[in-house]
Amino acid sequence: MRGLVRFFPIAVLLGLLTGCGINNIPTFDEETTAKWSQVVNQYKRRADLIPNLVKTVQGYASHEKDVLTQVTEARAKVSQMQLPPDVLSNPDAFKSFEQNQSQLTSALSRLMLVVERYPDLKASQNFLALQSQLEGTENRISVARRDYIEAVKVYNTELRTIPGRWWRDFLYPEAQPKQNFSVAEDEMKQIEKAPEVQFN
Repeated sequence: MRGLVRFFPIAVLLGLLTGCGINNIPTFDEETTAKWSQVVNQYKRRADLIPNLVKTVQGYASHEKDVLTQVTEARAKVSQMQLPPDVLSNPDAFKSFEQNQSQLTSALSRLMLVVERYPDLKASQNFLALQSQLEGTENRISVARRDYIEAVKVYNTELRTIPGRWWRDFLYPEAQPKQNFSVAEDEMKQIEKAPEVQFN
């Protein structure tokens, strides 16, 4: 009976500790890492589509070498990039990843503008299939980024608020805030400026 009396307060204390978020930091860290993996997977999928897209466009618009070269170089930069294990808590590595992906997005946008000048290319079944896959991938990237941003928000908030801050100091001193995506200045200008519609 005495053993049970001694064990009971310890069991209650352990129950209270688990209910106070003692495991939130590792749980949210794993969630953030999983969401990041989805972001990387979708960007890789996009990079894998680009060689076929470039070859298809080259077949119809071979003299558009500048744009094709920009896309190829941006893709090469993204493909050669080595992400360090601490990319999520390393501001420089994360910013480099984000900039390289942004450059590839810009190059692809310019390529799609060039495509508008070639009706035969726009009608090509191969191009239409690739364009559809690329659009689907861009949508998946948006969803993956949104999910990652939300996971980082939850994780970073846990590290900064009580009792998460206490658990971090006491049990998880290696836990660092995660980096999040930012909106580039040119993207902000596009968001702030509504498109002008003109009727002739």
